[in-house]
Amino acid sequence: MKIYGDSNSGNCLKVKWVCDKLALPYQWIEIDTRKGETRTPQFLKMNGAGQVPTVAFGDGRTLAQSNAIIRYLARDSALVPRDAFTVAKMDEWLFWEQYSHEPYIAVCRFLMVYLGKDASELDPEKVKRGYAALDRMEQHLSSSRFFAGDEVSLADVSLLAYTRLAHEGAFDLGRYASVRRWIGEVEAFLGLPPAR
Repeated sequence: MKIYGDSNSGNCLKVKWVCDKLALPYQWIEIDTRKGETRTPQFLKMNGAGQVPTVAFGDGRTLAQSNAIIRYLARDSALVPRDAFTVAKMDEWLFWEQYSHEPYIAVCRFLMVYLGKDASELDPEKVKRGYAALDRMEQHLSSSRFFAGDEVSLADVSLLAYTRLAHEGAFDLGRYASVRRWIGEVEAFLGLPPAR
């Protein structure tokens, strides 16, 4: 299995973390999206959307979209709950992450880290919606240890990717005690060093 990814992308790191946790063998192929490496004819043949992560399997099949990839890779593992309703709750959080979290937390981080923008230049609506996402996470985690059930699931892996680096997008996690506790637990579970 080959993972085409950008090691600075939380969406790509989700795939790497799942493979590492489940001891799935893979070859990581670093792709620089800012140099147009996802727009080459060869890459577009694998993924017509021109996005990373993209996984190429030995039989020639390919799969894109981080949450679809991790959902497939972890299908028979403890990262996917056994109870059908809990699986549905995991999926609920996976969809929410891509629609209501990543477009704000990750985009603000991208603007500051990769485009060199100052926090004062961020779109106030993106910042507002990023804090709304963090508020929702805090509310949930104040009464639940993880996002779907009593164990780490793919929902936690997915949400960890950009939440642990939210400070790089000028989000202050200081008032989010439950989120900070959860970050530490999931980082430890995945064997990740604490985010700086």
